[in-house]
Formats: sequence, structure tokens, C-alpha cells
Amino acid sequence: MAQGVLEIDRVSKRYGEVVALDGMTFDVRAGELFGFVGSNGAGKTTTMRIALGVLTADSGEVRWNGEPITFEARRRIGYMPEERGLYPKMKVLDQLVYLAELHGLSTNAAHRSAEDWIARLGLRDRRHDEVQKLSLGNQQRVQLAAALVHEPDVLVLDEPFSGLDPVAVDVMSTVLREKAASGVPVVFSSHQLDLVERLCDRVGIVRSGTLVAAGSVDELRAGGESKLVVDAPLAPAGWADHLPGVRSAHTSSGRTVLEVTSDVDDQAVLRAALATGPVHEFSRQRPSLTELFRSVVTEESAA
Repeated sequence: MAQGVLEIDRVSKRYGEVVALDGMTFDVRAGELFGFVGSNGAGKTTTMRIALGVLTADSGEVRWNGEPITFEARRRIGYMPEERGLYPKMKVLDQLVYLAELHGLSTNAAHRSAEDWIARLGLRDRRHDEVQKLSLGNQQRVQLAAALVHEPDVLVLDEPFSGLDPVAVDVMSTVLREKAASGVPVVFSSHQLDLVERLCDRVGIVRSGTLVAAGSVDELRAGGESKLVVDAPLAPAGWADHLPGVRSAHTSSGRTVLEVTSDVDDQAVLRAALATGPVHEFSRQRPSLTELFRSVVTEESAA
């Protein structure tokens, strides 16, 4: 399976009266890290399972390089489920060799790849341990190795950073960046939004089984409500309340945070601030991914 684009096109899935997915649509491009974020139950895991062929969609299509994805193509996907998908009583090395062989590697190639990933992920001293005897963090490392051991052409990872210590997070982040840099499309879900913001080329926000926003972090932040921060120590209370484009203003110790519309005239705000006295800071703040996500969830709750 050559490098290409993984497409999820208008995929829907119901369980009786429960709508799990409703026209889910996005793509993951060659060499891209795509962050898939949403509340619990939003449809992230269901989408991934349909892409893997574990579940069948009611409608819509999963494509690879423009063609409906086949069983053989799915064998070239590296999948990391949120739940442990390992054999608990099997030793780490034996397990990885077995899984690599299932994906078509020869025994020798499977051993080489398993040993490489064991070393790379800091598991050399645990290679002959049963998985059930490992810490949860090390089990997560083995789970990642299992997704990588057959050198997949696509990576689909469900909460890969869950339970990892900061050192392991750094190791996994480096591995995912390297796989993307080699041309592999990588999609992963995570509730650690600061990590998603730092790591991903593009992010998709899911709500109620539908992708409601997608783009680079900068694009998403530019589309959100921004704030102006003004440090004007002599400004009286309410100095900005009636300025055009200002939604709200909160002042504390001379520092005012203004929630503003996208068409606010920054210079008019600055002139108004200067009219009160010295201005020590005047800057625009874009919302973080966490704030954007919280806004989407709030819209869902209010709907």
C-alpha cells in the first residue's frame, strides 16, 4: 500500500435509536498528524473501528488513495485501540513477533522489527516479561510497538498517550512525528488537548457523531473569538464597555481583558486606552484549542 490519503466520507452508524455517527467526513493526508478530539461518546472510536473494518457503516465509505478500502489495504494499517488489545500472559517479544507475522512479515523480519521497536520504546529489559506484569505505561508502549511492528502505511491510534508519564509522552510524540515525516498518514484521538495543539498539523473536533470543525490549530484559533489584553493602570472601571466590537470587559488591577468581535478596530481600542493614561501592554490573544473545544461542548449542551 503506497503513501496516500485516508478518507472518511459521509459515514453514518446507528445502534437502534442511538446515532453514533452522522455523516462523519474528513481525510488524513500523507505525512500528516491529524488530531481527532471530542467528548466521550462523540463518535471517535466508532469512526476508527469502521476505518479498520471492525464495524460496518450503515452508509458512507472509507477510501484509500481514492478507492474503497480493501481487506488487504487494512492489513497495512497500524491500529492502537484505547482498550488493551494484547495477550496478557504472552511475553512482550513473542507477542510482537507473532503480530508482525500475522501482518505478513517473515519470521526473521518479524524478529528484527520487534527487537528494533522494543529497543526504541525503552522496553529492552522487559522483552521477556509477560504483558500482564508490566506497568500500565509500559503496556501502552507495547501496544504502540504492536501498531508499528509491521511498518504500516497508515497509523490509527485511539488515545495513545493515555496513562503515559512525561518521558514516555516525549518518546511517543517523537515516534509519531517521524512516521509522519516519512509520509505516513497518522490520526489519533486524545483528551490531552495541549498535546494535540503542540503536535498536530490539523485537528478535527467531533460533536454528536459529526465533524463540526477542522483545520490547522492556527486556522481554528483564528476562527474563534479573540481577546484583547490591555494593561492601562489608570483606566477607570468601564472604560471599554461601550467601544464598538467589544462584547465584554473584565478589569483587575489595571489589566483589562476584552472579548471582542472579529471586526473590532484594534487601533480605536488602543486610542481609548491611551486616553486614560499610560498603556504598558496591548496584545491580542487567540483562543487555545482547549477553549475552542470547551466552546463547542457548550454549544452542544445549549442546543
